[in-house]
Amino acid sequence: MTKVRTKILFIGAGRMAQAIIGGLAGNERFSITASNNDNEERLHYVKAAYGISVSNDWRQEVANSDIVLLAMPPEIHPPLLEDLARLIDNQLVITVAAGISPSLLEDALPEGTPVAWVMPNTAARLSESSTLYAAGKHVELHHKQLLEEILMGIGAFENVTEEQLYELTAITGSAPAFIYRIAESLKNQAAAVGISEQQARKLVAQMIAGSAAMLQTGEDPAELADQVATPGGSTAAGLRVLDEKGIDQLMQQAVTACREKSRQDH
Repeated sequence: MTKVRTKILFIGAGRMAQAIIGGLAGNERFSITASNNDNEERLHYVKAAYGISVSNDWRQEVANSDIVLLAMPPEIHPPLLEDLARLIDNQLVITVAAGISPSLLEDALPEGTPVAWVMPNTAARLSESSTLYAAGKHVELHHKQLLEEILMGIGAFENVTEEQLYELTAITGSAPAFIYRIAESLKNQAAAVGISEQQARKLVAQMIAGSAAMLQTGEDPAELADQVATPGGSTAAGLRVLDEKGIDQLMQQAVTACREKSRQDH
């Protein structure tokens, strides 16, 4: 007996859409169509790269879809949702755009439409995203199960409230850039002793990967720091500088700046 496949329509075929499509590769539960009206070259690429169907007009695909995933910039959503509202018929609508919350989607779409807001980060392309999602009030258990199966392909995920997603995106979405900035500084300092840029980058990348693996054991970060820092030793001296310069307060300020800017934009 032929298994009925869940049909997903991606409106947008950029990097995040491709990361999610790639995460679903080989999952026979889903049948995927991507549409990107103004970029035919990209559609040809995703068709060849991922073996999916493509369409030049997403509007023609909505009626035959079970899930509509919006992978377009936030500023494109108002006219997009206006068009979609005339075509949607109880399909699950998911957006990966910053600031496009479930309540906003529900206001724009017909009453009773199940919606969800998903915030992956750039590690999704390696299936290592830390993804947050918030579901609308009409999302039922089977919708949630489908959504989580999609997200499983790009990494780990957490179900949070809409308000929590607004607040936590600064940590899961923006803070990777903070880590990369620290890595850049450490790489430069490593290269300064005479090794190559490539060696320095490799050393720092592995150090961060190893540290992340230790964090994933569930041990408290403060306890892990204590395991590295012998009392009175060199690591302790370095930690003392960070504490004296107020690293905790600095991180709080950086996260707050991200949150405030996000609120201003949306």
